[in-house]
Amino acid sequence: MKTIILPRRESWNELCKRPLIPASDLENIVREILNRVKSEGDKAVTYFSEKFDGVCSGNLKVGSDEILESEPKITKELKNAIYIAKNNIERFHASQLPSEPVIETSKGIKCWRKSIAIEKVGLYIPGGSAPLFSTLLMLAIPAKVAGCKEIVVCTPPGKDGKVSPLILYTAKLIGITEIFKAGGAQAIAALAYGTKTVPKVYKIFGPGNQYVTKAKEMVQQDGISIDLPAGPSEVLVIADNKANPEFVAADLLSQAEHGPDSQVIMLTDNIKVIEAVKTELDKQLESLPRKEIAAKSLANSKLILLPALNDCLDFSNLYAPEHLIINTVDAESVAENVKNAGSVFLGKYSCESAGDYASGTNHTLPTNGFARNYSGVSTDSFLKKITFQKISSEGIRNLGPVIEIMAEAESLIAHRNAVSVRLKSLENG
Repeated sequence: MKTIILPRRESWNELCKRPLIPASDLENIVREILNRVKSEGDKAVTYFSEKFDGVCSGNLKVGSDEILESEPKITKELKNAIYIAKNNIERFHASQLPSEPVIETSKGIKCWRKSIAIEKVGLYIPGGSAPLFSTLLMLAIPAKVAGCKEIVVCTPPGKDGKVSPLILYTAKLIGITEIFKAGGAQAIAALAYGTKTVPKVYKIFGPGNQYVTKAKEMVQQDGISIDLPAGPSEVLVIADNKANPEFVAADLLSQAEHGPDSQVIMLTDNIKVIEAVKTELDKQLESLPRKEIAAKSLANSKLILLPALNDCLDFSNLYAPEHLIINTVDAESVAENVKNAGSVFLGKYSCESAGDYASGTNHTLPTNGFARNYSGVSTDSFLKKITFQKISSEGIRNLGPVIEIMAEAESLIAHRNAVSVRLKSLENG
């Protein structure tokens, strides 16, 4: 990791830049995939799966027998862990279901809003070397809580052409049966446009690599909604002189092992903390199975010394991290001034891994600075809002003249007339 000592504020924007992975002709490649899936359907999905992943999955749809066969392959301890995580995530997301009152804006005018579940949603679950069954928990549970009628899952199979038993078991536990063996941009295209096998959905959720992210961005132009811009994972840790360097290093490495394009940042007001964390990083890195991946990520990461904790928070708000860990003595007080972050972890025991798996909050969060204007996935992400209004005869008498004056000022006479005919009918009894 690069160590940066007391950088001037004018340089902060440059320090906040994320690492870029070269992507020659990324948009052209993804456009070709989208167009071919749109025109050729399942054939194109299979072709690109073989081309990019070297996988021939046969039938795209996972059969019910495959789902049933997954259960004996999962240990009792892991089943119990998944069950506990599921309950915590359900409890937190159920608390987000909105309840809105009917408002009488003026005499005889009643307005209200109703939350309606999006009928068809698609969930993209990364697979391959690290099948993220935890992401299925984070996306499928709020979709179920919201009341989505059709939940479609796409996930890449392994080299054997089969979906991970962990993903299949988790899907069964939640009650998901529409699962398809497809990954990459071709899976996003299948969800966006539909094929003979894969149903078309109205909104697509889930993280992925640069091809998946670009595909989600591009299908929006065809009217398909997406959850949020989600790129490589990131964490920013604010640590004071009381922070345990072993804890801080472990938190940094927990994100670094996601991928070589992940980025981790530590901010502190004490140079000794930097030295201690560097020592711990070297020590802990050696024992990681994904050591090479984490090392590449650390090469793009930074340890930054700033004059005071207030400066650390200012930098964090500018960076707008996906995950923010405040490992300070008075973490809750510091957190009062957090403006931009996907999810915040307070105190020395609140490791980011808790949010990734089982505390209850969602781990599908905005990255690359999008926490400045996006929220993470929640129950609300699976709902749309419809407004209603009911106007009585008294209401139209009271408000009608106001509408007539405003409509006429905009030269929209038909708008005015829609009110005038009603007022006239009331005058005539």
